[in-house]
This record gives sequence, C-alpha cells and structure tokens, in this order.
Amino acid sequence: MKTVRLTGLRQMAVAEVATPCIEGPRDVLLRMQCVGVCGSDVHYYTTGRIGSQVVQYPFAVGHEGAALVEAVGADVRRVRPGDRVAIEPAVSCHACDQCLAGRENTCRRLRFLGCPGQMAGCLSEYLVMPEQCCYPIPATMSFEEAALAEPLSIGLYAVERSVPMAGAKIGILGLGPIGLSVLLPALAGGATVYGTDLLDERCRLARQQGAAWTGNPGREDVVAAIEEREPLLLDAVFECCGRQEALDQALGLLRPGGRLMLIGIPEFDRYSFPADVARRKELCLQNVRRQNRCLQKALDAIAAGAIRPQFMVTHRYAFDRTQDAFNLVERYGDGVVKAMIAVGAPGRP
Repeated sequence: MKTVRLTGLRQMAVAEVATPCIEGPRDVLLRMQCVGVCGSDVHYYTTGRIGSQVVQYPFAVGHEGAALVEAVGADVRRVRPGDRVAIEPAVSCHACDQCLAGRENTCRRLRFLGCPGQMAGCLSEYLVMPEQCCYPIPATMSFEEAALAEPLSIGLYAVERSVPMAGAKIGILGLGPIGLSVLLPALAGGATVYGTDLLDERCRLARQQGAAWTGNPGREDVVAAIEEREPLLLDAVFECCGRQEALDQALGLLRPGGRLMLIGIPEFDRYSFPADVARRKELCLQNVRRQNRCLQKALDAIAAGAIRPQFMVTHRYAFDRTQDAFNLVERYGDGVVKAMIAVGAPGRP
C-alpha cells in the first residue's frame, strides 16, 4: 500500500509499504477515505516535535480520519465489512487508574495515531485499529464530516469542561479549526461568543456562524473592545492558538472567578502570567487534553444537524499532493481553515 511519511523537517515522501494485517480478534482493517490536516500534524512537519514527543524519521502523521471497513477480526461485533466509520485516534487501555476514573484521555498507556513513539498516523491507504476506535456513521453523513468530528469532539469536550453555556459570555482566542470547533457547541448551548484571530477571513467565518463580535489583535486592542461590550467581562476564555500574547489577553478578559481553558499547542516550553492578576481575580486555569468520550456526541450532533462543521473544509488535495496541503496550512495560505486529503477513490467527499 501507499503511505505518506515525514522524512525530515518540511519533507514528505510517498512510500510503498506492506499493507497491515488483522492480528487480534478485535482488530479492524480500514481502507482510508479522507484525512484532515491538523495543526499538530503541521507542528511535527515544521519542527519535528511537540514538547517531549520527537519524530524519528520516517514517520506517518495524521489522526483526523474516516474510512471504509475492509475486514474484521473474529470477535468484532460493532462493525462489519463495508461499513463507513469515523476513527477515534486515541487507543486507551481501559484498565489503568485514569481509565477507571473516566479519564481515558490521560490513560497511562495511551497510544495515539500519528504520535511519535506511540502509533503511526492514518495518512495511508490502509490502517488497522481496534474495534473500540471505529464509530459507524449514517449514510447521510459524508466522510469529510466524519473526519471533522474528531476536532469537533475536542471543542465539545472543552465546552463541557468549562462553564454552563446557557447565558454565558465567552471568548475564543484563535479561530482556526479548534477555535471554530469550540464556537459551534458553545453557540448551540446558548453562549454569547466573542472571538479573535490574526486572519480576517477566520473572523468573518466566525461571525457568519453566529459569533457576536470578532476582532483582529494585530490591529486593535481586543481586550478593550470586548470590555466595552461586556463591562463585567467574560465567564470563560478558550485559548486556542498556543500564543503567550493570547494568554495575556485572556487574563484581561476574564471576570473574577472566570475560567481559562488552555487548548492551543504552543511551540515554546513555558507560559507565564501575572500572578497578581490571576490571584486577585481567583481565576481557574484548565488544560484541555484532546477529548474524552466525545466523538460519538460530535457524530450525533452532526447527524442531527444541530452542528454543521462542513464549512471548515476550505481546500481538498489528492493523496499524492499531501505535502502541498501541509505547506498551505503552515503558511495559512489562500484563506485555508481545514485542508482535507482524499485518500480513497474519487467519490462522495
């Protein structure tokens, strides 16, 4: 089969490798149909690492995927050949203290698609995953929507971990795919949303989806602009871009007792914040680690039409042009929000 692998910094190559085989009774062989390019994939592409996770070349990334079931192990009951599925990229052990406490996203033995030292990614024609990671999708749902359910599930999880949305005033700093994936469930839950991004097109998209106000921090004092509209400030702020200046803005935007949700992946090792402000406001800082048990919720919301994420797909690329997609996303070119790689034969997106 063909796979696309990182071979160096900003280098990728298509390679022929052996097609994976079903080895365990609960394994599922998947024929990949599409893969979304995530910002974390691009981190590995441009820097070769995220924190302590360092790429050993060659290595395949990719974790936002949808597929057709090709074959199943003897004990698989959840899916059968021909089923269309969304892929949960996290493989938890379900036996450690974290899993037993309902924290499968911080499993002690967690393996994640496209994460160095854990599992190769899904930028391949075929992939084997355990049954637990294969979520059937209805015939009315496209493969692209199924792949979008993965980042959307992170937004859903972050919203669940923050504050009750009904009547809440929230900020989203960074309106890329994750910020927009927070926006949609927040609006569905009844929040008033203020958003910021350095790219005007992303601000426009957020307003189209229902954001009350958006601004560009490169051109205006967004803290002052939001405070003018919300003198009591915001109940929660979602930092979705991994930038120090966004964290500084968040502390200025939060009301006393507010909650800062840290979702963005920074390329640096340490954040800093003014202790006096955080202490006097008694702010709560909550990190968000991917998602936990929210993929089915995301799929259900899409299937019901309660959340419509398809607008995020702005660019589509053939499998052999994967590097072009990564280059576009890295430079934020041509108004890109989500680039989608078509791995399977041409057909319904």
